[in-house]
Amino acid sequence: MSGIYIHIPFCKQACHYCDFHFSTSLKKRDELIGALAKELKLRKDEFKNQIIESIYFGGGTPSLLSIDELRLLIDTIYENYKVSDHLEITLEANPDDLTNERISDLATLLINRLSIGIQSFFDKDLKLLNRAHNADEAKRCLAEATKHFSNISVDLIYGIPGLTNKRWIENIETALSFDIPHISSYALTVEPRTALEAFIKKGKIPNIDDELVAEQFNILVDKLEAYGFVNYELSNFGKPDYFSKHNTSYWLGKPYLGIGPSAHSFTGDQRSWNVRNNSIYINSISHDVLPRETEKLSKTDQYNEYVMTGLRTHWGVSLEKVERDFGNMYKSYLLEQSQKYIDQHLLYIKGDNVLVTKKGKFLGDGIASHLFKINES
Repeated sequence: MSGIYIHIPFCKQACHYCDFHFSTSLKKRDELIGALAKELKLRKDEFKNQIIESIYFGGGTPSLLSIDELRLLIDTIYENYKVSDHLEITLEANPDDLTNERISDLATLLINRLSIGIQSFFDKDLKLLNRAHNADEAKRCLAEATKHFSNISVDLIYGIPGLTNKRWIENIETALSFDIPHISSYALTVEPRTALEAFIKKGKIPNIDDELVAEQFNILVDKLEAYGFVNYELSNFGKPDYFSKHNTSYWLGKPYLGIGPSAHSFTGDQRSWNVRNNSIYINSISHDVLPRETEKLSKTDQYNEYVMTGLRTHWGVSLEKVERDFGNMYKSYLLEQSQKYIDQHLLYIKGDNVLVTKKGKFLGDGIASHLFKINES
């Protein structure tokens, strides 16, 4: 089983914290959509032996696309790939795009999962982040979307300067009031060359408070687990049967195809990525040339990647898999490196798996880096 990710590189406006590839100009929209469809056709042989179990429209802002544009891309996949009978199709969407009519139209497509970028239910936070919607639009779109879709995920951001724990709890409780079965929640990160970084450097916005970020993460975990959500990956919480098929495939090391400018692909021992430029991407695809770079992953690269992704999940890192796929030397190394974190109650071993404790969750990525092998000797 595998997935297809389609990157839609357009946005109405630039969020202050975002470093993803996008353009606020829609001038090349038609050409870009045509190039996405063509890339899907050009690359069909790469996945001729795979069954597609998920399609994910990410961005950028995929909800800017028309129903006909979305239908074209979905139809192209069905015409060129083997598709599961239980296909999950996710559309990332912003509240300001999800009018009642728009939601009703989306429900006529094969799209069966919405991932809605709420981020906060407070206008103060939304203005600081430079989001295009307001709090009322966020609530209105959720009220309408839940009438048409049972599988909805909401994005929330914590650690926003000025976001108190009290307001953070209100954000979580507001999302829960709509009976949403999945929440993805991320700490606000100051990425290089973003407006957020510039504002912090100039003193216009306070810097991120790491202690508060950790507190709000723990509040999130406690609150959502009390409501029956499973923290199946560091930033993702789902009710049983509502885990994201697509994102889970990333963390479990399944192959996926990335379509569009800046999109990444993975086959297990190879990673590739498309150029981060709309014009170059369109021009290359028009000449039947895939504008991508490719990296062959060594055994050590594959081991490190498995440890990094595995520790982020509630499945953990399987010692049996490490031994089977990489050899006993890697298993011994993993156990040896893990021991000090086990002694500190940040990691534990359950059955055949190495997992992070509740105390270690927020430190998981840092712990994983100390379990990496630097070379294959």
